[in-house]
Amino acid sequence: MKNIEENAEREKRLYDEIIVDAYDEYERAAGWYYYLDDKITFPFKAKVIKKSGISPLNEGEEVSVLGMADQNECNDKIFVEIEWEGRNFSVPLEQLYPVNADEDTVEAVEDWHYWVDEDYCF
Repeated sequence: MKNIEENAEREKRLYDEIIVDAYDEYERAAGWYYYLDDKITFPFKAKVIKKSGISPLNEGEEVSVLGMADQNECNDKIFVEIEWEGRNFSVPLEQLYPVNADEDTVEAVEDWHYWVDEDYCF
């Protein structure tokens, strides 16, 4: 079931740029990984917008996003490396929203949020 209104421009980008020619889950995951890695300017500040059972972050906290997690960690969802309370570890990207980041970074993160909110999967 879709959670948000369909965005034609974003849908076109998803299928024409991100998962174009992807024939299986691995290829879709790789397409997303490289799209985000190429488009996002690291590091950037982000605000936690929702809690996750696999992350210690709480809604409203701010973190530094250092880069993409290892590609092998991103087979089911996209993870990014963050610095938080003096430690570095990976959290799901859908938990974060950029703060004062460049336009491409915001667009890429919003693309991923859209994918997740639409319940699309690799």
